[in-house]
Amino acid sequence: MSATELSPPHRSAVTKSRILWGMPVMLLWGYIAVALYMTGDGIEVAFLAKYVTQIGFTPKQAGMLFTIYGATAAISSWLSGVLAEVYGARRIMAIGTIWWALCHVAFLGLGLGQHSFPMMMLFYGLRGFAYPLFFYAFFFWIVQKTPDHRLASAIGWVWSMFTLGYGIIASFLPSWTIPAFGFMPTLWMSLAWVLAGGALACLTIREDPSEAKPLAAKVSVKEQLIEISRSLTLIVENRDIALALITRVICNLSLFGFPVIMPLFYTSPEVGFTMPQWLRIYGAFFLVQPVTNVVWGLIGDRIGWLRQMRWFGFVGCAMASLAFYFIPHLMPGNMFTAIIGALFLALTLNAFVPMGAIFPAIAPDHKGAAVSVQNLGGGLSNFLGPALATLFVTGYGTQGVVYIYAALYLLAAVITCFIRLQQPKGASAMEVYSSAKASAVHEEMEDLGIQTQKS
Repeated sequence: MSATELSPPHRSAVTKSRILWGMPVMLLWGYIAVALYMTGDGIEVAFLAKYVTQIGFTPKQAGMLFTIYGATAAISSWLSGVLAEVYGARRIMAIGTIWWALCHVAFLGLGLGQHSFPMMMLFYGLRGFAYPLFFYAFFFWIVQKTPDHRLASAIGWVWSMFTLGYGIIASFLPSWTIPAFGFMPTLWMSLAWVLAGGALACLTIREDPSEAKPLAAKVSVKEQLIEISRSLTLIVENRDIALALITRVICNLSLFGFPVIMPLFYTSPEVGFTMPQWLRIYGAFFLVQPVTNVVWGLIGDRIGWLRQMRWFGFVGCAMASLAFYFIPHLMPGNMFTAIIGALFLALTLNAFVPMGAIFPAIAPDHKGAAVSVQNLGGGLSNFLGPALATLFVTGYGTQGVVYIYAALYLLAAVITCFIRLQQPKGASAMEVYSSAKASAVHEEMEDLGIQTQKS
């Protein structure tokens, strides 16, 4: 078990939590809060593009909304871990909740409600900063409070809560509320989920007052900027990290890009699904992830992380992306075959489970910076997926965008052949990733004038 000790005058020793079923007990309500918050954040993902076009805007404009959202989310994802360490996880989570609520109210009231595209772009883009502040601040809290040898299960739990909220509940719930109440009431409903999650996390999680004091007053601005910029230095200095970053950006293009174009395609007269049917197809995509994440983790540890990602991830996603388009195109209105296509896409996307372990394994002496690069890649994927869809959907249509995604997946498969990686023998991807997250926190603390000790 490890305890992080802060040398005076910063803070007293950080208390590790008791673990129950792999979850830190003192953060139990925080896990539930993540599911609630991410439900609210994800409710509109699968239908917003369709609704925006219904009220008179073009598919390209709908894509621009997702693109600006992805850009701000990318920036926030990169900065949130350091912000949580410097200013305190509870404070950053509270800011993420309040920021989300204010921007969402403005987005609905001044943007969608008034059919003002500039206001929609402004406030939806600003809202993109919010969820990474909440989620990754809690992620930091988990790493800080969990003994290193139990971190894999604790991290697994938080991603399960993320998937439960953002993927499963947020996809299936609108399939019932939209027919009953309409699009706008469903969008307003998401506000209640986010506020409930934020309040639950900030009001129920208790910690020692001496631990809760933020470090901002003790750390110079220069030191904070150095910590934030370390990941960029690693990209320039380490060729394999740079190549891995490219593959990290590409791996989730369809995950973030398909919500821009597929709601319009699946509900078009050509394909013939209703909006509730599309939402259930999209929900099926997330429904299998808790199981497939575990299965791919076990397979990757046996056959090799890069080999799995190359053939089952990138090559698999190229085929699955094409299937997700062509199956409903060739068999319109067939729910069974459409769900099969969604499950195929989910199966291949989840083959990227080892991605989090690749970065710290490439740069074992700079694990904190390596994890930051991985987070940056995830954020850039959130931006680039919608950006490509927005850029090419008008000229090349949905089919053209799908071809571009498939080509990039195949390019990434080739790039993996040039990444030099010594996979640790006998260690699972989750163990390596969890250990790296712990090391990242320790490195950040040391850079900010904090000493860590193992006991």
